[in-house]
Order: sequence, then C-alpha cells, then structure tokens
Amino acid sequence: MGAHAAPARHRRGRRPRPRPVTDTGSTGTGTARRSTTLSWAIPAALAAVYALYAGFLHRGEGPTDWGDVLFGLVAGLVFGALCYALGRKQGALPRETRALAYGALGGIAIGLLRSLAGGSLLTSAVIGLIVGAAIGAAAFYVFYTHE
Repeated sequence: MGAHAAPARHRRGRRPRPRPVTDTGSTGTGTARRSTTLSWAIPAALAAVYALYAGFLHRGEGPTDWGDVLFGLVAGLVFGALCYALGRKQGALPRETRALAYGALGGIAIGLLRSLAGGSLLTSAVIGLIVGAAIGAAAFYVFYTHE
C-alpha cells in the first residue's frame, strides 16, 4: 500500500528583463543606457513636494518673500538631484550600502525640515536619526526579501 505523493509545486522563475538599448554614438563602443520615465519622474515629484514644504516652513509667520521661494527651490533641487543620483546608482551598490544611503538621505531630509519648523538642533538631529534608521531598516528589509 503505497502512499501517493503530492504533486510537486513549481515555482515560477523571474521573467527576463528587457535588454537595455545600446547607444553606439560617435565612439562606437556600445555603452548601455537604460532610462525610464519613472527614473526622473519620481525624484522630480519628491523634489517638488519637498521644495514647497521647505519654502513654507522657511517662511515662518511672515509673508512669503523671494528668499523663501529661492530657499525652497534650492532645497528641492538638491533633494531631487540626490534622489535621482541614488536611484541611478543603486544597482551598483550592495544591499547594506544601498539601505544605508536611503536611510541617510531620508534622515537628513527630515532633520532639515524639523529644524526649519523651529526645533532645536538636538531635537532635529534625534528625529533625523530615528527616521533615518527606520527608513534604512525598511529599505534593507525590502532589498533583502526581493533579491
């Protein structure tokens, strides 16, 4: 009386990624470039929100002036450029370094906003460290479980 074995479960493999477009250019070396709309749209949207909020917090209680607008634009451009650069280079980083980079970027960004809201230097640093550690841990978990 042999027992019947349960049918084997087959795991689906990952679908192959599309091959990047090669740009031979004038050198003819065939460097690979891969650009999607999301690679710049997500950092641009984050930068716009960050710029508006930083400019709003820099304004304080008074009326909005050009200094507040300029501060918001610079803060948004710097934040957006860092987000874009991290997004473009994240594939070359090991998961621990990548999670640390995301945590540092998030912690610094939140710490700056907290200091603009009127918090002391110590409060801003502690909140930035807590948020950065949480973002880094969450990013590491996502990278670890999806690779």
